[in-house]
Amino acid sequence: MRKRLFRGIVFLIIAIPFVMWVGWLLTPNTKLVLAIIDKTVLTNKAQEHISLNWVLKNEKYTKTSEKGYDIGEDYFGFFPKKNEKYQLKGLERFSYSKLNQLSNDANLVYFTDTYGIYKNEWYKNGDTNERSGILYGGLSDKDIYLLRLMKEKRKLIITEFNTIGSPTASDNRTEFEELFKLKWTGWTARYFNNLDIHHNKEIPRWLIRNYKNAHKGDWPFKKSGIAFVNDKDEVVILEKGVHLNRSMPFIITSEKFQDQYGVPDSIKYPFWFDIMIPDISKNEIVSSFNLDLNERGRDELIKHNIPVRFPAVTAHVAEDYKFYYFSGDFSDNPVPLWSSYFKGIGLFKNFFYDQRNTMERGSFFWNYYKPLVSNILENYHESIP
Repeated sequence: MRKRLFRGIVFLIIAIPFVMWVGWLLTPNTKLVLAIIDKTVLTNKAQEHISLNWVLKNEKYTKTSEKGYDIGEDYFGFFPKKNEKYQLKGLERFSYSKLNQLSNDANLVYFTDTYGIYKNEWYKNGDTNERSGILYGGLSDKDIYLLRLMKEKRKLIITEFNTIGSPTASDNRTEFEELFKLKWTGWTARYFNNLDIHHNKEIPRWLIRNYKNAHKGDWPFKKSGIAFVNDKDEVVILEKGVHLNRSMPFIITSEKFQDQYGVPDSIKYPFWFDIMIPDISKNEIVSSFNLDLNERGRDELIKHNIPVRFPAVTAHVAEDYKFYYFSGDFSDNPVPLWSSYFKGIGLFKNFFYDQRNTMERGSFFWNYYKPLVSNILENYHESIP
């Protein structure tokens, strides 16, 4: 009896993934031409757009009727090579006539990251915890030109955290803000599960140094919290128990948009985000960041002109143009790409993350990013004539 039970379990372990894989193989392709821009690709794993490629692969979206998207090839931006070599294949090399052609050929454009690559990250002897000269990055004139064309042609535009942050030039930032009626405050932020600089080496040294320089060398933080930094290198720290009742930022979504995009009412977000101010006469706020501030924390933000409530997803979906801005580094999640080859893999999503780990981002991918982007792409594809 035990042997039969054991054999049955082994059979299921083998059969279920096989059936899911066959189901994925039998799913018909859906042609959807994306122009993906990623200027922050340190390795061929392309971490900054891996979540997008996961969705494209799992949903069987293809660049031609037969050929799917290659995560290491099918994008515009920075291409890493061996021995510290690299190749730049961004939109900057295109003529304006070629950009016009691209805007005709592409159904949508998705800017996953424009932060770029810095010398200290790229070269082996660099200090990745310090700032250095840039090799490539920022929203360029050609990027703006394509965005303008895609808006005029009513194609879908998706952009993310830091699209117009550093190192984008102020003129291009302003043009983007005017195009989409969305303004950057100059502030970005990130949650840290431990603000003790003797134990948490992930806190950038430049951030620590800038705070100390403004506070007579003092860094009193020991618990978890959120670090804010602006384009003038000012730093504001909110610490649990001092400024925050609960230190983890959460993304909350109203019931209307929960149903529309298949996302939960609340999800934790322990990574980088920027603070944007949308023109709500032109845009809808799909989701917002919620910080559990006490009175002292609220006063600290107000003192530095940082909004206490700000959007996580901003959208303009109308006849004139279709635009989304994700105010977090949404496409960067540690999701295994191989799992995208199985139909219905979401039923087993709890095996891919551990909620006890406060810094894990797998739950965000499976419960928020995947349904959000899947629904956006599906609804848009259905609207294409």
